[in-house]
Amino acid sequence: VQLQASGGGSVQAGGSLRLSCATSGNIFSIKIMAWYRLAPGKEREFVADMDREGITNYAGSVKGRFTISRDNAKNTMYLQMNHLKPDDTAVYYCTAKDFAADVYWGQGTLVTVSS
Repeated sequence: VQLQASGGGSVQAGGSLRLSCATSGNIFSIKIMAWYRLAPGKEREFVADMDREGITNYAGSVKGRFTISRDNAKNTMYLQMNHLKPDDTAVYYCTAKDFAADVYWGQGTLVTVSS
């Protein structure tokens, strides 16, 4: 499984961005996909995930502001981020876990939110 994240950028607080994660390879083996983020000086943080049935989970810090979704026809996962805050500044990574519990990571895309 290969993952390619994109869509990061710089935005002012209150703004929006949509991240994309294009998948390729053995995508039928994917059980769950997720977004994580890594901010300077902080530990890696779970953001949101979605399983094959479309069931989603969100970190409390983003619930109500971020929405994870996917387009099966495009083999792409998205993260719509609204009402962005400076604390959302981080490198965002998309991940995929397959049924063998192997985890794959994309290269990350930087989101910078200025106050």
